[in-house]
Amino acid sequence: MQNKVNFKRINAIDEPDLLTISDKIVEKLWPEFMLHDEVANQYWERLFIDFPEYQFILIDNANDEIIATANSIPINWTKPLNQLPDKGWDWALELGMNQFECKTSPNIQCALSITVSKQYVGKGISTLVISEMASVGKSKGFKNLIAPVRPNHKGRYPLISMTDYIKWDNGEGLPFDPWLRVHTRIGGKIINVCHKAMKIQGSIKNWEQWSNMKFPQSGNYIIPGALSPVQLDIDKNTGRYIEPNVWMCHDLIS
Repeated sequence: MQNKVNFKRINAIDEPDLLTISDKIVEKLWPEFMLHDEVANQYWERLFIDFPEYQFILIDNANDEIIATANSIPINWTKPLNQLPDKGWDWALELGMNQFECKTSPNIQCALSITVSKQYVGKGISTLVISEMASVGKSKGFKNLIAPVRPNHKGRYPLISMTDYIKWDNGEGLPFDPWLRVHTRIGGKIINVCHKAMKIQGSIKNWEQWSNMKFPQSGNYIIPGALSPVQLDIDKNTGRYIEPNVWMCHDLIS
């Protein structure tokens, strides 16, 4: 059951230190390796400078605690939505930044991240945050909010392809995955899988530190929090993780 929360939204225009505040929430709740995507490391700070109105936190008015943090970026996309690329998350962030530098006018909003504080999980906050994110796009006159969604239970089934996973349902005609289900219940539609949404690479030592595991030989390893196996090559001293996500779309204008 969703709990009603009296909240306020604060974006990076109103709070210059929003990046630091947001990072503290994300770093507590995301797997360590997810904080080492090369595209994110290159552009993440710029989100709060170039697109400050699209980055926000929600604050509980009752106790001033942070409810959630959210990030999105405007991009220009004129092709059909079913042609959104396989590269997903990395592609959207890099494209948005490049288009900003070229002064290309955006026409669509792309979600990048939603993180709900641990004490507010299970209270229907995710729906609230998506709604608040969508309101930013609506204010810009965009017709759609797209999202390379990271299904939050896929890590329990890393050997199942994402293409098969999104076909699972909960017995009531809704997606099996809770996060996909949240989006679907408020009108989100699954478009397709973006098989190469994020690419994270590092040395063997990096991956041992990120996962708190040891890798005595080369191979594909199942790592906690990863949606698919991580490829480790001892001879080349490299570990490579390609994360699949799911493109979803919300209509902002009915």
